Amino acid sequence: MPYRIDIRCGGDVDDQLDRLVELGALDVESSDATRVAALMPDSITPDDVASALGADQIVVSPAVGRDNGSIWVLTPRSIRIGSLRIVPAGLDQEPGDLTLIDSAAFGTGLHPTTAMCLEALDEIVRTAHPESVLDVGTGSGVIALAALMLGVSRAVAIDVDPAALGAAADNAHVNGLDARVQLARGGPEIVTGTWPLVLANILAAPLIAMAPALIRRVGHHGQLVLSGIASSVAPEVARAYVHQGMHQVDMKSRGGWTALVLRASWRGSPVAPVSLLAEMQCDGECC
Repeated sequence: MPYRIDIRCGGDVDDQLDRLVELGALDVESSDATRVAALMPDSITPDDVASALGADQIVVSPAVGRDNGSIWVLTPRSIRIGSLRIVPAGLDQEPGDLTLIDSAAFGTGLHPTTAMCLEALDEIVRTAHPESVLDVGTGSGVIALAALMLGVSRAVAIDVDPAALGAAADNAHVNGLDARVQLARGGPEIVTGTWPLVLANILAAPLIAMAPALIRRVGHHGQLVLSGIASSVAPEVARAYVHQGMHQVDMKSRGGWTALVLRASWRGSPVAPVSLLAEMQCDGECC
């Protein structure tokens, strides 16, 4: 578990920040000319930090997690991914921003897996102009809502975790997108029809296991974005989908994670009309 450390510096603040980054800090900031703060992984002890910086006044405190405990930041801040700006609720907004409420659900845009998925989404929306998307494992709803903010007309977002669906519903509401996104509990087997764009930011093992179900949801010549894949097993995930008729068209890697973009060229059904895109078989679990 990372921890926060606040340090009173006697030297150059920029130099101290650079040293903290070299030590492996997850986030750093300075509050004035004499104080710096950092989030450190637990593999680096406070004594290691004090020794590297020559500091004798340090304060250690617990880190505050965002993104379901996978991301820690010192101070909530906006980020830009492609043409989309994501802003934590409570900060100043600009027209076109996607606002996200802090919650336990995964997906703030800060994790490499989410960022790469959003980058792929941004590129596909600008070039292919899909009318609808299916977001599998929606978490906070960030990917489905980002698609809507980027100009996609409608989104269906599914997740097996009811708490995630609650967070996604809250985020849809705060952005005024309730009417354009449909939420349902379950995996890709609970929906019917096909989509021109399907996105799944999960983990490698479930992506391999659900390959047949995900492929059935991709329309003829539609695209599939897979993220949440540890780079070491990315070839295995790619093979699982290529073996069943998908063609890999792009791959992004960052921070030990990989995202794949695949295209369907098989005989799949034509893209379903909008009226059928959100046909659910969810036994009352739709939100």
